[in-house]
Amino acid sequence: MKDLSDERLIHLKGALFLLLGAFASALLLYASPTLQTAVLLAIVIWASCRFYYYAFYVISNYVDPSFRFSGLGAFARYLLQRRRSSRR
Repeated sequence: MKDLSDERLIHLKGALFLLLGAFASALLLYASPTLQTAVLLAIVIWASCRFYYYAFYVISNYVDPSFRFSGLGAFARYLLQRRRSSRR
């Protein structure tokens, strides 16, 4: 599979992810309309965004500038390989 390179499709993909997240959040709040659910959902969203920032920005700019990640799977492989090499 080749990389997505059309700018319009990249923006469409981002918008679809945003809509999917908003829809899922709305369904969760509809199923359990409590302040606790809303706060926990906000924490999950915030923490997930911070993890994504860590995985793709912090690692490649501060920890290992030579490594470029193509996705969370590549990030997991990177961590596992790094862990194995540090044990040797």
